Amino acid sequence: MLRSLASNMLTVLIFGFFLIGAMGIWGKSQYVAEGPLKNAICFKVKSGTSMRTVVQDLVNDKAISSEFVFRVGMESSGLSRKIKAGSFLVPENASMAEISKRLTESGISNCGNQIIYRVGVTSLKIEIRDTDPNTGKMVKVGDFISDEFADEKINEFASEHSTRFRVTLAEGVSSWQVYKALSEIKFLLGKLENIPDEGTIAPASYDFVIGMTKEALIKKMQERQASILNEAWNARQPNLPINTKQEALILASIIEKETSLKTERGKVSSVFVNRLLREIALQTDASVVYGITRGKKVLGRGLRRSELKKDTPWNTYVNKGLPPSPIGNPGKASIHAALNPDITNYLYFVADGSGGHAFAENLREHNINVAKWRKIEKTDN
Repeated sequence: MLRSLASNMLTVLIFGFFLIGAMGIWGKSQYVAEGPLKNAICFKVKSGTSMRTVVQDLVNDKAISSEFVFRVGMESSGLSRKIKAGSFLVPENASMAEISKRLTESGISNCGNQIIYRVGVTSLKIEIRDTDPNTGKMVKVGDFISDEFADEKINEFASEHSTRFRVTLAEGVSSWQVYKALSEIKFLLGKLENIPDEGTIAPASYDFVIGMTKEALIKKMQERQASILNEAWNARQPNLPINTKQEALILASIIEKETSLKTERGKVSSVFVNRLLREIALQTDASVVYGITRGKKVLGRGLRRSELKKDTPWNTYVNKGLPPSPIGNPGKASIHAALNPDITNYLYFVADGSGGHAFAENLREHNINVAKWRKIEKTDN
């Protein structure tokens, strides 16, 4: 009888081990098998969220087929305590093993919101973007001008752990405009004591995190501009009427204001360089405008005759040579053009009606181009 009992117990044990092994094999196959998710999602994990809540959210999103298998898989692989806060892209049919890896591997959100402060020459716009989980690309979901409604929406998105922040500066934006824009961004700490020197900021995109200081971000912008200027200065053409890096910035800022076409900047630069070499007044409206606004507003109208005759340091109709300071913050292309102008005999240019300019070597040719432009203006009006 004892033998029979022992034999039965052995059979049960063998069956039990076999069953446990079979369940383990089945569970492992389920853990790495394609999941039930039909469309990609951005799965968000808030800071401090428990493992139980994460699993329940995955079940609710129909991302996993078995709560039990997912828990056991996470536990056996040592990942259950490594889940990070953030927003993670979970592709369609992702296995439970892949989901576990995405929630724990890097701790860096790869899916979520982005708030972009676009500092332009006419206004500050705030753009909110979100990740399209089906493409993995950012798409615009909101566009605001700074006001109370914008603050409400921004706070809503900024409260999410995965939100990223960026400031984008347009080429030609003034230092006062940058100063004003950064002063309005409440996610940056501290206060800017002084307006940065004109021309010292590189127009570009800058990522920042909540808690970064305004001064630190300005320093980053200025270091980038200094690097761009140094590189261009070391590769400049010989025999230019540009004696210092500051003068290069001044000319670059004028070029930036005169044309938005990168293909024209070398030609525009050549006009001003030729005028400087011949000691002819630059006669650029953009510098006269800066003498009136100092970069603090958009003039919004044409210049008056009295303004063209008024003797200010930035009036390049009255004064020969470069104005005393840059008239905005030039981009890399304009700095390069200032120090590497096209080789031409051009002394004049005027708008051609297509977004570009018509260039001339003498006043007779220039007057013909001006007449064409005025005819286009008259037709458009």
